[in-house]
Order: sequence, then C-alpha cells, then structure tokens
Amino acid sequence: MEPITLTSRRLLLRPFTPGDTDAVHLACQDPEILRWTEIPSPYLRSDAELFTSTLAPAGWRDDSGYHFALVERYGALAGALGLVRRPGPRTYEVGYWLAREHRGQGYGTEAVVRSARWAFSVLGAVRLEWWAEAGNVASRAVALRAGFRLDDGQRPEAAGEAADGTGGATAGGVRRNLWSASLFPVDLGLPASGPGRIPSRLGLRLTGSGLPEAGARPPGSAAYLPPPG
Repeated sequence: MEPITLTSRRLLLRPFTPGDTDAVHLACQDPEILRWTEIPSPYLRSDAELFTSTLAPAGWRDDSGYHFALVERYGALAGALGLVRRPGPRTYEVGYWLAREHRGQGYGTEAVVRSARWAFSVLGAVRLEWWAEAGNVASRAVALRAGFRLDDGQRPEAAGEAADGTGGATAGGVRRNLWSASLFPVDLGLPASGPGRIPSRLGLRLTGSGLPEAGARPPGSAAYLPPPG
C-alpha cells in the first residue's frame, strides 16, 4: 500500500520519514517507554534510523504493518502508532507510545480511534487487538477509552491471563503476565464487516465463519507494544 496520512481533531497521523530520526531517538530515551515496549535498550540513534528509514517504510510496502508518526498540528512529534497484521483473518494489532511531554492530553485515544476507523473502513479489518504487559495501566486506559473491551471478561484489576493459557508469556527468559482487549466495528458505531463481538478465551482466534480456532500470539510482535500514554 502507498503510505497515507490521516487527520484527527488535533493530530496528523503520517508515515515516518528519515527526518523523524532524532525526535524518535530522543523520545525513546524515556525510561517508561523502554520499560513497557520491546524496543532495544539502550535505544541508540542507529536504532531510530533503522526504524524510520527501513522498517517503517517496509511495512507499508509489504502490507505487514502501517506505522504512523503522531504529529501535532504545529509540527512536534507527539508519539507513534502501529497497526500490525495478525494471523487471524483481517485482524490487526495496535500499539502506540507517546513522548513524555505529550501525555495526559488525550492524544493516545484520539489517534487509536482515528486509526481504528481507517482500519475498519479501508483495510477491511474485522477485529483489532490490543496487548500489553500486565501493569501498564496507562496504555490500558487509552485502549478502554478508545472503545476496546478486555477479553474473556477480564476485570481491570485482575486481567493477566496469557495467550498460552498459563498465566504469562515468556520473553527473554522472563515470564510476563499479559492483558488483552479487542475492538470491533460495531464498537465504534460502524457497520459490521465480519464476525461480531462474541465471548472468546485468550488464545482463540475467530475464523471467517465466526468460530474460534486455536492459535497462540507471541507477545511483542507489534512494532510498538502499548506503552504509557
């Protein structure tokens, strides 16, 4: 797909360019972003350059993921958002981060809602997924305000069942509990283009017929796991 730019009330969601390298590098020095995402740590300028110049454009070219720079109307980089294709039919995972100075203003929710409407109406998505390490309450708050619902009846204070059903996922030899949530077109008042919202266990995917099929989600496959914001 050719890269596109989306607009919301206060933001431009545009493709990353090499000119964003320094701003991405600076934002990702924040300990909170390093804590809650799976970007390299320490995060070097060369890592930012690789992302803005190679990885993000490649996602648009091969339709594996669509990565947006979240830019305030006066030009400052406020954060980033990615929609990454998942194994389930017409299913995408959303991840995002916000620079420290741009948190607490509703930018995360605004960007998630705008990108979700685009995913449902243009990409033909039937389901969006959100995943985060348990404890990332700021990212969970953004997802819930955007209309996501915690999967499997998870309560905000108790969610943490893992995709493998064991209560956690292993990353780098460390077992981590996960939160997950889903969003469907009907949750945003859009016409349903596929299976509607039905209860499902974590680790179950919806087939084209709306029936669950077994599957496992390796945590951290999205370019951005939801961090604070």
